[in-house]
Amino acid sequence: MGLTVAAFVAAVVGAAIVVLSLGLMKVHPMLAVGLNLVAVGGLTPTVWEWRKRLVWRWFVLGAAVGVACAWITVVAIAIGR
Repeated sequence: MGLTVAAFVAAVVGAAIVVLSLGLMKVHPMLAVGLNLVAVGGLTPTVWEWRKRLVWRWFVLGAAVGVACAWITVVAIAIGR
C-alpha cells in the first residue's frame, strides 16, 4: 500500500510541476527556474520533518521522486526546443 501511495503522489506532483513549469517557460525560462527553486526550497524543511511520521513517509518519497522526474522532464523538453 505504501508504494502505491508514493507512486500516486509522484505522478500527481510530477505532472503538476511539468505543466506549471512549461507554462512559466512560455513567459520566461528564468521565471520557471526561479519559482521552482523558491517553491522547493520553501517546502523542503516541512516535508523533511514529515519523513519521520509513518504515514507521511510515503508521501515524502513520492514527492521527492515526482520533483526529480519532473525537473528531468522539463530540462529535456527545454533542451529539445
